[in-house]
Amino acid sequence: MSKQAQAEPPSQALTLLGVMASLLDAMDRPLLVADRVGTVLFANVHAQDRLTAGGFPPSDQLNLFRDLLKADARSILGQLERGEQEVVLPVVTSDGETHVKIRWLPEPDWLVTYIDASAADRSTELTASGIDMAQTVHELMQEREITYRNLLAAYLRLQEVNRQKTVFLASAAHELKTPLAVMKGYYDLLLSCSLGKLSEKQREILEESKESCDRLVRVVSMFLNYSALESGKLVLQLRENDLRDCINDVVLRWQDSFQKSRVRLKTHISKDLPRLNFDYPKLQQCIANLVDNALKHTPTDGCVTVRAEPHFWERRIAEVVPRAERRRERESRVNSVLVTVSDTGVGIAAEFHQEIFEEFVRVDPSSAGMGLGLAITKRLIQAHRGKIWVDSLPGSGSSFSFLLPTNLE
Repeated sequence: MSKQAQAEPPSQALTLLGVMASLLDAMDRPLLVADRVGTVLFANVHAQDRLTAGGFPPSDQLNLFRDLLKADARSILGQLERGEQEVVLPVVTSDGETHVKIRWLPEPDWLVTYIDASAADRSTELTASGIDMAQTVHELMQEREITYRNLLAAYLRLQEVNRQKTVFLASAAHELKTPLAVMKGYYDLLLSCSLGKLSEKQREILEESKESCDRLVRVVSMFLNYSALESGKLVLQLRENDLRDCINDVVLRWQDSFQKSRVRLKTHISKDLPRLNFDYPKLQQCIANLVDNALKHTPTDGCVTVRAEPHFWERRIAEVVPRAERRRERESRVNSVLVTVSDTGVGIAAEFHQEIFEEFVRVDPSSAGMGLGLAITKRLIQAHRGKIWVDSLPGSGSSFSFLLPTNLE
């Protein structure tokens, strides 16, 4: 730059400086604008306050390099001209150490300097920030408390609605149980021909009506069991029973339904099946629910198979034993029975394997039923300290299996 340019900025630069002055005053940062020799051309309001607080001379008497930076101008300008985007230098003031950041504007050859906050200012800012954060945290805690109370109130209302639903189901089931038992008794009486001979058509109508009555009895029984499970009033009558008799009773009861649907019902019960303690009617209901479910989803000429066999359930062993001993124990000792009801139906997709054991869930909305059979079965099996699961793939049928321990202790 020439001496004339250094002494007096050109008119275009003055006009630009005037525009910048009005803009820089509106900023909340302390900024200085100086020329190449360090003469301060402009300082915004925040910069003037900072210079005064730091004990520096007024901006019109201040030289950037000599008074503020106390550094060699050639060194700083050399860094900027070599491509440094910004030069940061420490500055000691009366209220503590701070930093300045210098940038070069090639046109019109100015140095823009930003003065960082001092330690005292940063402490004040941090204190204000801490107060703001504390207030924000307090407000969030209040909002969380309100949300928690609202959620608790909603949960209690839902619990009351659920309790009323359970009471209603139990009351309705009890009211239906007696008249259905009377109707079922009359159907049996008529079909036995005790009141006179029946024509073929009359017998067909009565048998169909009796089947519908039996279906209603099962639904009512299901509601009663569900309400007992929901209210926690279920009590198992555990006695030593023969699982073979339990399965055979269920199969015998369902033979007619399978013949009408033209679906084969097979059983494979091991001769070595041990006797165990279980609630005979409750376990019968579990097996009946699985058989009923298999029949609903098996097409004509399909097959449903009920299997029961001794089983070694490793999770029933309390102590940890080596794998070799577990292998020998598997062969020599039985601690549970495995019951499986498999079908040749449409199968169940993997994403529904857990969901189908929930209340009122039906994978196929067009199928009959309330969606309670598998849910009740799962709870009853768990009450016997057993477990139930399903193995199925779409188009490959389904196998529902449950394990019952031989020793419930």
